Amino acid sequence: MKSVWIIGLLLVATLGSAQAPTESFPPVATLKQIMVDLVYPASNEILLSIYRGGPKDEKEWAALRRSAVTLAESGYLLMMPGRAKDQGGWMKDVKLLVEAGTAAYASAQAKDFQALARVSEPLDASCTTCHKEYRPNVFPRTVPAH
Repeated sequence: MKSVWIIGLLLVATLGSAQAPTESFPPVATLKQIMVDLVYPASNEILLSIYRGGPKDEKEWAALRRSAVTLAESGYLLMMPGRAKDQGGWMKDVKLLVEAGTAAYASAQAKDFQALARVSEPLDASCTTCHKEYRPNVFPRTVPAH
């Protein structure tokens, strides 16, 4: 019994003294590449699925799950130092993106189209508010006068 306590104390001491790795992991993609190659296709897939009435079979639900998890996890990539534009509006908008992706993933897991449909507005809002602030040349989208 005493040896179990000693082993337990040694284990706790060892775990308590473990330090986080100091190795850095340089980014592979630029901010633009994340947006163009991950965020845009994933958000587009989710919104198209909603507008088409939802996935029709397991293969489409699986594709939707992949898009949703890609969207949610991409948000965390956008929060990383060197990518985050600031700690204010940028982080707020990215958190909305993560929340929308997470909600879409939960909806896809449950195969709940009604819950999925409720994702379209917050997903659109996260993209729109971010682009208005950080890509002002994109908004407002006006039709040229003839």
